[in-house]
Amino acid sequence: TTQQIRARTGDPHWVIWDAPIPPGRTPGEQPEDVAERCRSVLAVCEPHLERDEDVALVAHGHVLRILTATWLGLPPRAGRLFTLATGTVSRLGFEREQQVIDLWNGSGL
Repeated sequence: TTQQIRARTGDPHWVIWDAPIPPGRTPGEQPEDVAERCRSVLAVCEPHLERDEDVALVAHGHVLRILTATWLGLPPRAGRLFTLATGTVSRLGFEREQQVIDLWNGSGL
């Protein structure tokens, strides 16, 4: 947890978006590593999107925030800008050729 990492690193201001993820028994990925996985997922989705098919992705909040930043062409740490509530639906899409956020924290499609 953030609290445990702050205690272990001695940094009371540590946040996942600003500092390296410390190594441990079950080390987490750096945001850049998560973004690489997100690019792979988006590459799998691309042929479906080109055929105007819908693709549904379900994941935990932080990865979806980084996926959104990746979709928008932003650095992975820009995911910090997208507060994502639990149990909501968000939709990424296009405005003409521009990749955009169509819906964020919606209650349904």
